[in-house]
Amino acid sequence: MDTLRGIECFVKAVEGGSIAAAARRLGISAAATSQNVARLETYLGVRLLTRTTRSMALTDAGRVYYDKVAQLVHELELARAAVTDVHQELQGRLCIASTAAFGRHVLAPLIPAFRERYPRLELELSTTDRRVDHVQESVDVSIRIKQQLDEGMVARKIATVPSIFCASPAYIARAGRPTTPADLREHDCLVFRLPVDGRFLRWGFIENGLRFEAEVRATMISDDIDVLAGLAAAGGGVTRLAAFVANDYLRRGELVELFTCDECTGFDAEIEPLDIYACVRDRHQLTPKVRAFIEYLHQALPAEWRAV
Repeated sequence: MDTLRGIECFVKAVEGGSIAAAARRLGISAAATSQNVARLETYLGVRLLTRTTRSMALTDAGRVYYDKVAQLVHELELARAAVTDVHQELQGRLCIASTAAFGRHVLAPLIPAFRERYPRLELELSTTDRRVDHVQESVDVSIRIKQQLDEGMVARKIATVPSIFCASPAYIARAGRPTTPADLREHDCLVFRLPVDGRFLRWGFIENGLRFEAEVRATMISDDIDVLAGLAAAGGGVTRLAAFVANDYLRRGELVELFTCDECTGFDAEIEPLDIYACVRDRHQLTPKVRAFIEYLHQALPAEWRAV
């Protein structure tokens, strides 16, 4: 039997939490994955996994065996990737998860050119603001804002994007124009709720090197930035958007940028920008194709956004 293939299927099943997750990661059927693990168990003469239709768990022998072979599988993956890197023929599946708005407005226009550069790659893009499990969902790299970072992830800042406060001309005509952060307490504020933990994305400012948060009156809440942009354009109130969402609305005149006008004589604080990170589960996941994507993205983003 192909003992190495069985070990690989076993390790991926443990890391992914199921035979199905291992199959997705390896690009083979769940039946084939299960058969490979079963053959490995027969070869070793022990049961490694206790499996039912709804759950899977390591046996005592399986836990000992996993501790011994998991690093081997990771090292083999790195070795395969290194050989591929030498020939500059990146290939295989690359799954990218991104915050919804960044994926729609920034990544989608950039990814086709990356695919042209590496035509043997099979790309998958998942756009969501919920918490993404790299192992369970077979994600190679995720793009997250600072507020979504998980402890233990390996994260590299790739961009710092300006944040823009804005409202529609109709709203400003009706409710007036806020000229300082303190004014936001008297305005209808459209705020973003982070799906990862239910918190609001705070409206931060920096003055004399110190960060502070504006007190706001949240009259509408959404977990979708594009929904907030649409609500603001329809006259719903004041919202804070990343530049890549706001710019088209500003160009069309549907929204007006706030805190930049000549009338804002009492406003001397800076608006806190949005930091964007590329994340992997651990350093073993920094394969050549992941590094190539991160480097491409860093270079393809507008120069004024790029993290140093």
